Amino acid sequence: MILKTILIVEDDKDIHELLQKILKINGYITKSAYSGTEALLLHDRDVDLILLDLMLPGKSGEEIIGSLKKIKNVPVIVISALHDIDTKLDLFRLGADDYVTKPFHNEELLARIQVHLKHHSIFQEDIIQLDDIELNSKNYIVVCNGMDLGLSKLEFEILKLLMENPNQVVTKSTIFDTVWNTLDSADENTLNVHISKIRSKLKKAHPDKEYIQTVWSVGYKFKN
Repeated sequence: MILKTILIVEDDKDIHELLQKILKINGYITKSAYSGTEALLLHDRDVDLILLDLMLPGKSGEEIIGSLKKIKNVPVIVISALHDIDTKLDLFRLGADDYVTKPFHNEELLARIQVHLKHHSIFQEDIIQLDDIELNSKNYIVVCNGMDLGLSKLEFEILKLLMENPNQVVTKSTIFDTVWNTLDSADENTLNVHISKIRSKLKKAHPDKEYIQTVWSVGYKFKN
């Protein structure tokens, strides 16, 4: 069984400790942030769900929802004493997945967490997320640093194969066998052209990063 990690973003010490206790008793791993800035620093690929208070020192919960989703798109459950319906609707528009009003019932909160983790897990089967790249096999969309790359089908399949094997050399022959139909003609020049186009689109989305490394005479590697 893979344990799920929940990031608690709550500056009230008593509520924070209560959430930690509830989650740990029910088999979750927790990470703790007491401000919006700290939440942005702690959110990473290990986090599966976020419990987010709104009234935080520094950056508020509303301000950081979009940034948290950009780092890794996981369910965000807002926990707040605010009851205003307009506030709730605004939060959903910003990217929140659910809203629980303080004081909350422990069992209700746990049930909501379980539902969102289950739904997200099913959705993630069609998604590969590495670094700031999210590849969606259902709609053939790849987003890097918040930008849709607009890859062709072959470019998509090549990048998908590389992302499925991060930090491992994928040989050219493996790429040919996996991406190109055996009836189609493909040579090293064709592959190089497609790799060059993928790199160019990635560079446009994130100029300061190099995602694909060439291993000369062998193949390519997605650096993660």
